[in-house]
Amino acid sequence: MSVTKMRKIISVARMFVAATLALFLADAAHAAAPGITGPTFNLTAQTAFLNQPDGAQVYAWGYGCNGAPAGFAPAAMVGATCPTMQVPGPTLIVTEGQTVTVNLTNNLPAPAGNTSILFPGFNVTATGGTAGVLTQEAANGGTVTYTFVANSPGTHAYYSGTQGDLQVEMGLYGAVIVLPTGNATVTAACGTLTTGGLPATNPGNNAKAKAAWNEADFRLAASAYDNPKTCYDREYLFQWAEMDPRIHNEALAQVTALGSCTAGANGCQLQVPTEPYHPAYFVINGRSMPDLMDANYAPEYPHQPYNGDPHMHPGEMTLIRSIGQGRWQHPFHEHANHVRILARDGNLQLAPDGNNLAGLLMFNTDTTPGEAFDGIFYFTGRGLNWDAYGHNPSSADASAKLPCTPDANGYNTGAPAAINYFEWCQDHNKPVEANPIGDVPGGGPVTLPNPNILTNGPWYGGTPYLGPDASIRGGGTQACLTNNGGTTAGNPADSLCTPLQPSNIQANPGNERGWAYMWHSHNEREITTNNVFPGGMLMMMLVDSREFVIDENK
Repeated sequence: MSVTKMRKIISVARMFVAATLALFLADAAHAAAPGITGPTFNLTAQTAFLNQPDGAQVYAWGYGCNGAPAGFAPAAMVGATCPTMQVPGPTLIVTEGQTVTVNLTNNLPAPAGNTSILFPGFNVTATGGTAGVLTQEAANGGTVTYTFVANSPGTHAYYSGTQGDLQVEMGLYGAVIVLPTGNATVTAACGTLTTGGLPATNPGNNAKAKAAWNEADFRLAASAYDNPKTCYDREYLFQWAEMDPRIHNEALAQVTALGSCTAGANGCQLQVPTEPYHPAYFVINGRSMPDLMDANYAPEYPHQPYNGDPHMHPGEMTLIRSIGQGRWQHPFHEHANHVRILARDGNLQLAPDGNNLAGLLMFNTDTTPGEAFDGIFYFTGRGLNWDAYGHNPSSADASAKLPCTPDANGYNTGAPAAINYFEWCQDHNKPVEANPIGDVPGGGPVTLPNPNILTNGPWYGGTPYLGPDASIRGGGTQACLTNNGGTTAGNPADSLCTPLQPSNIQANPGNERGWAYMWHSHNEREITTNNVFPGGMLMMMLVDSREFVIDENK
């Protein structure tokens, strides 16, 4: 075997181990939609290096805070920072109707020339600076001011309007989130940020369940838009982009070679070709897998403060905010369910009656360059055809005999503090295997692993069931359900029991027996880092039962 091939195999193995350890050995990090609050923002454009999973540090340009921001959001987030350069730039969080002012100072190297910001979808007034092709620009060391009214709720992009093929590629992009002011109808359906949301499309008690388990609220608002059908329980922001290291390396080489030349002087300009384009790094919120699974504001990523790792409980309405910030379209596939599109670029998708939502239900959500969308993801476990919580009426464990009382929609929502809150009652007490495929009672000749178990258990939670002590409740040392509804002796080797891995071999916390569903680009090359899998635009959406407290600060 050649040395080159051997090194590649070793690299693949190391990245796979790193990714696996990130899942099993570290506390699961979560994403939320953190940012800074306005309505006045003082930003700077500067240089720094971005850490990559393969050990590389990529030279980049980015927007950052020019001094301390007015504040951080969401309110429950701790340890938030806003460095002088970050990729993506600070998420600017404002409220509908506010007059937003952004003061941008150009602290890029002199050869980079002018820079600017575009705010698509808003009527912007620019003052100061020098006239550019698309907007007023800040010259080297100079400042330009942009003012607009945030008259459109939702998720919006911002990015450089100067030599965009180079400057956006280098990292000069970010997001604006405009929160709705709300109205009486929306408040009646969604509650408020302090009381918790209660989506009209989900007549459960998610707010009460959150309060029962003392879970902090990391939302920015109770609804995404001024419409009662856009209530949500949890939210995440994903900004998709790619990087061609050749472009970044050539920019660094020319900046270094030109040194401290005078901005605007003859010969003090970069001449970096941006074609042909061959990206090797594919990032979400400035990070690649597995780095994007580390916490927000993790110190090992001083210029990549935002992560990308969604986490939810069954029955929650999860708001996805997504922006295509690069050159390529990225097909975003969210395993476990489709996504209902609410809006694109802040334009709520309504039916002709002006009230009902009309957005597509998408298997793949498209992240088109320069376009943002908001969508709702919803997961309950309905249709699995087994009891997701491992109930067993013959068990000595009280938690294994919890009742399931269906509400009008068939879910157990009457007991917000119950471990099996939002259980689909039609599957209550159903074993995951009534007649195991390939087991001797099924005709043999050998025992084969059931795909249900392989899909949901051994890789993350060690069990096909949700909740603490799930393995014990579902089989293990307790009695197992037979295919005729009776019981048989509790014996892990009994062919009528669901074969489970012992829960004590799992490295994740004993009270977290959740499921992991892959969310990723459906362009296979984009789930690599420098052509090594796994990496790139790949994350895991974690589903945990209600008693596991999701803390976005970890």
